[in-house]
Amino acid sequence: MTSHDRTAPDAPSDGPRGRLHELTAGDYTARVFEVGATLDALELSGRPLVVASPAGGPMLLHRGAIVAPWPNRIGDGLYTWDGQELQVALSEPERGNALHGLVSFQHYERVDDGSSPSRLTLRTVLYPSTGYPFHLLVDVSYALDAVDGLRTAVTARNQGDQDLPYGVCPHPYLVAGPSPLDDWTLELSAATALEVSPDRLLPTGTAPIPSGSRLDFSAGRRIGTVQLDDAVTDLVRQDDVATVRVQDPGGTGVEIAFDGRCPWVQVHTADRPEPENDRRGLAVEPMTCPPDAFRTGTDLVRLSPGGEHTASWIIRGLR
Repeated sequence: MTSHDRTAPDAPSDGPRGRLHELTAGDYTARVFEVGATLDALELSGRPLVVASPAGGPMLLHRGAIVAPWPNRIGDGLYTWDGQELQVALSEPERGNALHGLVSFQHYERVDDGSSPSRLTLRTVLYPSTGYPFHLLVDVSYALDAVDGLRTAVTARNQGDQDLPYGVCPHPYLVAGPSPLDDWTLELSAATALEVSPDRLLPTGTAPIPSGSRLDFSAGRRIGTVQLDDAVTDLVRQDDVATVRVQDPGGTGVEIAFDGRCPWVQVHTADRPEPENDRRGLAVEPMTCPPDAFRTGTDLVRLSPGGEHTASWIIRGLR
């Protein structure tokens, strides 16, 4: 086993999250588990940029997950596709929704040659099931760069003989620095927010984001005590790239950048009843489509037989 493909002492290769792969480049280190192709850790000079799951157990709260073939939720887990009425399991039963796709706990296998200390490609196959009767191959590629940070690319290929619905997003909880999340500054420029029902968090429409409103972080402002669990779109981009940045008052920070293949982003302050998990990091999820897209069709990818779709994003630390 090479130095960049090793098992951490607290995570055996046959443990609950499978083999652990470590990537290095300059002052960056990333750790990825094979179960879910999960980004469990990303550090810059030893400083965490994302929240990790507890050692020795399963991924917690979708920290670092790859979420596909749908981001966020499907209301009632029930959708219609090309005349077929399909029902997936309700993985968020308290709200009556199907949450965060089907591959977050799938086992992935390494398919690159392992020769690079800074690159990793993992693959899984999602076989047809009652609620998602489609045959999908998913590759997740990680590339760590000493300057640009960690680039993740997810490529889905339709292995079946019919068109299929598809969407994807990552689920990292970003960490700006040692100060509490309330003291961090968030910079996010978007013009439109998704309105949702308060009980089930399902879309009811869209609305402009007024200047100075709860979701106006265009100039960068302190998060404070506001509770966020919101999807926004019409993002301000430079050369087709949108950037969400979080900074600690001590001067450190982290940002995630993504191109127009992800026209939406969900931000969530991770408000939890457990003190050890409450507001530990800011979830920032670039999405190819909004919540409930399997029912609304909004920005949903139609992937034809043999077709491919790739989405990517970069997480980098700010010193």
